Amino acid sequence: MLVVGLAGAGLATADVYSFTDADGVVHFTNIKPRGGTAGWKKVLVSEPDKGSKAAARRGGCERCDKVPATDHSPERFHRYDAFIAEASELYRIPVPLIRAVIKVESDYDAKVVSAMDCKGLMQVHPAVEIDMGVQGDVFDPRTNIMAGTRLLRWLANRVDGDLVLTIAGYHAGLGSLAKFGYTVPPYKYTRQYLKMVLDRYYQYKTEDARPRAP
Repeated sequence: MLVVGLAGAGLATADVYSFTDADGVVHFTNIKPRGGTAGWKKVLVSEPDKGSKAAARRGGCERCDKVPATDHSPERFHRYDAFIAEASELYRIPVPLIRAVIKVESDYDAKVVSAMDCKGLMQVHPAVEIDMGVQGDVFDPRTNIMAGTRLLRWLANRVDGDLVLTIAGYHAGLGSLAKFGYTVPPYKYTRQYLKMVLDRYYQYKTEDARPRAP
């Protein structure tokens, strides 16, 4: 299970620090720790955003998708809740994280195809289809969500449940994490992606924690 805690949201222009307490729980904060950073590790250094909002939203090139998102119905944000819950239960990945990845990757449009041939809600790459043993149509929402969530679990297992590295690895690959000593790679688009997913993750986590009206 991913073990995390983070103070505050709005990570678009913040450094991120991590600390592992005596119980082995990993904490993250975008606020510089008081009394210095002893015991804390800076895992992300903020950089000024450049370019248009659309470019920042998808890494710099107005998405550059072969098949862009066209589904703008509000219903899409909860259309796949049953599949997300099923994947979360099976792979022990938090629902808010799955939702955040889907939002950033495809804006909840199951038909999106990127310039790199990543497909569907969680933008599953053809190589990932093979590695994750995808059977059937990768555009099928349930199949796609299961594949993407399985990849998140696989990555989390290899970085000791580190939320930041799991997200960065989903974008840049485990090889890139290893290349830089299992820290966030110094890739502009990976860092933008990480900030966007974290922002959505804590937004959804906060929303889920609110008491629902009877």
